[in-house]
Amino acid sequence: MTHSGPPRTHTGAWVLVTILLLVAVLGTLIVPIYARSSPKLGSFPFFYWYQLLWVPVTALLTTICYLITTRVARPAPDGGGGAAAAPPLGGQPLGGQPLGGQGEAS
Repeated sequence: MTHSGPPRTHTGAWVLVTILLLVAVLGTLIVPIYARSSPKLGSFPFFYWYQLLWVPVTALLTTICYLITTRVARPAPDGGGGAAAAPPLGGQPLGGQPLGGQGEAS
């Protein structure tokens, strides 16, 4: 079965996301990089502080990947995505009443 949708665009963005996620995963999976005790950071051997350093680094890389993928997946501004656009802030809810009030001011 073939997919008849439009060809995938933004290939460069997906390659960048893949590389960033691989860096985050492989930084801790390749043990010979950090299987030693020196240099020490205070009383922490390299083995421990290297792994602890990867916690915020991985969180940052994952956040960057999330932002890239949400921007790539966002529909075009001309409404070509097919989904209904959300009303602007300060718009009226489904009941027709303005937000934050009992009705129109006199």
